[in-house]
Amino acid sequence: MTLYGWDDSFSDDLQKKIIQAREISWENLGRKIRFYMPSFIHYRCKYFKAPPIIFPSISITGSSCSLRCKHCGGRILNTMIPAQTPEDLVRICRRIKEKGGVGCLLSGGCLPSGSVPINRFIDAIAEVKSRIGLKVVVHTGLINLETAERLREAGVDAVLIDIIGSDSTIREIYNLNASSVEYERSLEALSRSGVPFVPHVLIGLHYGRIVGELNALRMISKFSPPALILIIFFPIKGTPMENVQPPSPTSVANILVHARFMMPDVPIALGCARPKGQHRVKTDLLAVRAGVNAIAFPAREAIEEAESMNLEISFSPLCCSQIYEDLKRLF
Repeated sequence: MTLYGWDDSFSDDLQKKIIQAREISWENLGRKIRFYMPSFIHYRCKYFKAPPIIFPSISITGSSCSLRCKHCGGRILNTMIPAQTPEDLVRICRRIKEKGGVGCLLSGGCLPSGSVPINRFIDAIAEVKSRIGLKVVVHTGLINLETAERLREAGVDAVLIDIIGSDSTIREIYNLNASSVEYERSLEALSRSGVPFVPHVLIGLHYGRIVGELNALRMISKFSPPALILIIFFPIKGTPMENVQPPSPTSVANILVHARFMMPDVPIALGCARPKGQHRVKTDLLAVRAGVNAIAFPAREAIEEAESMNLEISFSPLCCSQIYEDLKRLF
């Protein structure tokens, strides 16, 4: 692909699907796009610069993770603020508020069961919501109905969950003795609880190949989530997959258009986890052309492409999971 055009790697069929996906998105959700730059990754461009503490990420397990998935190995946890007790969480959130922050992403490593140990923090989350007044987005891993209902009662703004559609990927990459059925049960629990939930699909998780992504999308589409986030495998130094190549931008575009065809009314975001460099430029351009509703940490060329298409553009320092609220509130 040339910077703003197509090359021979794009079939006529894929180009047509991208145009169809864009038309579906614009018809149902409008000719608009929102770019997100939360402060847990340093980012600045001529269009927007987020304050440094406005929306940080926090790990409730510190650097600890029982699974040590092959693509991550717990390395991502080291980039987060550790808060390993409920008291630490409240204290850190007060500091975020005092410094002008508006919210945080709560995450952490998984237990051997594939869940993040969020239960003992839920009372603290309720305090952060009611007394401190921050937005709180929680990344849970596998989850049951009771925990989902408690998170709804605590007032969380969104629950994020990675959905994997391949049993072999769950075993080989996540090192988890579970199946895709358990991920579908988690989706059902979140849907029944009434908590806002935003599923993620990690494209290329199985050694850079497309394996269970379409099945993951089929499972998600049964529950009509408030929004969907697509992220892309990228190699992390020091992990067993550090030399694995990410899926191509055309592979990503193919999953993106399938997601739109399956969920025509659901806001779709391209999330923060994805390769940098020219891969990001090409992928982000394709996402804009396919009518994606949000992009986190966009390539400059994607913003320029949105301008050239006369889209309604806005920027936010929050997590892109908030697209489900922002589309209704801001446009």
